[in-house]
Amino acid sequence: MTFRTKSLIASALLGLSFSSIAAEPIKIGVSGPFTGGSAPMGVSMRDGVKLAAAEINAKGGVLGRQIQLIERDDEAKNERGVQVAQELINKEKVAATVGYINTGVALASQRFYQEAKIPVMNNVATGSMVTKQFLPPEYPQNYIFRNAANDKIQSAMIVQEAIGKRKFTKVAILADSTNYGQLGREDLEAALSKKSIKPVTVEKFNIKDVDMTPQLLKAKQAGAQAILTYAIGPELAQIANGMEKLNWKVPMIGSWTLSMGNFIDNAGKNGDGAMMPQTFIQEANTPKRKAFIEAYQKAYNPPGGRIPSPVSAAQGYDSVYLLAAAIKQAGSTDGVKVREALENLKQKIDGVVMTYDKPFSALDHEAIKVDVPVMGQVNGGVVVRAK
Repeated sequence: MTFRTKSLIASALLGLSFSSIAAEPIKIGVSGPFTGGSAPMGVSMRDGVKLAAAEINAKGGVLGRQIQLIERDDEAKNERGVQVAQELINKEKVAATVGYINTGVALASQRFYQEAKIPVMNNVATGSMVTKQFLPPEYPQNYIFRNAANDKIQSAMIVQEAIGKRKFTKVAILADSTNYGQLGREDLEAALSKKSIKPVTVEKFNIKDVDMTPQLLKAKQAGAQAILTYAIGPELAQIANGMEKLNWKVPMIGSWTLSMGNFIDNAGKNGDGAMMPQTFIQEANTPKRKAFIEAYQKAYNPPGGRIPSPVSAAQGYDSVYLLAAAIKQAGSTDGVKVREALENLKQKIDGVVMTYDKPFSALDHEAIKVDVPVMGQVNGGVVVRAK
């Protein structure tokens, strides 16, 4: 074998080595509840994420590499979320993770990403504390981002609808016992206090409770003109159906989860009129939204064409594009560089929820600001814009 032949072979092997390195996928974790009562949110989020990753991969990926999604069901359980986080970081070596539906799971789990300096894009969990766990001076850099409307934004909208617009003076709060429900309840009470209103009663219930009669009777006897809620679909349906059993109907105005398919379906006609903040309503009112809805329906064929949780799907989709833009700008999957890129994104991202123009800064990791969400209303089995 001549020296030239040996050199050509060595060069070819070296080229193969470099190409194989370049071809390694970018692993992105996807953590959410794909089973149980929170599943409509988790599955819709995951499906939106998959749509975005498929589109990006079809156009050549990021930095010449394909995105590989590593999906894990956290079952809406804090301890499972912790296990998933450690597995995605230590075993799968993810470059970032998107997801978290449940505030409690996020608060329990994302500390492992913070310690590993790996960005997390919360695309559904809305607890106000989610992006504020790791702030200066104790933590010079924060690796926790979000593209969902936090509960301070939502609670202010709920209170404005009930007190500012409808002029109610007596409202009751019904919230579940999870971190999500109780932190949201605190935000609601704070927002009411700014209007010099104290709720006539504040009631708590547990996940999987099927009888809300005691809580509703207290609200009714206290003269509540509206029920303000912080919970998820199945229990929210029990509230709506419980009012029907008591032959008592007052408006339900609550967090965005009143748009969940398992609230709308389980409550039926009793859910009509329920109002909630929404970053995305399943309406094809822009070319981007029309394309997204059609792609989702084609890929997953949801019953009746209705996305189980449109907000979760849209925010899941957008979260991948935000991360992809940051990785591209950083020219790397290094967590520190990706975080720095997210805090100073130069490229505008044409998302489903909105166009993201410098959505984050070093001091603000919340992409959704107060002017983004609108009020939605359940009407005949779907959510429409409230009038």
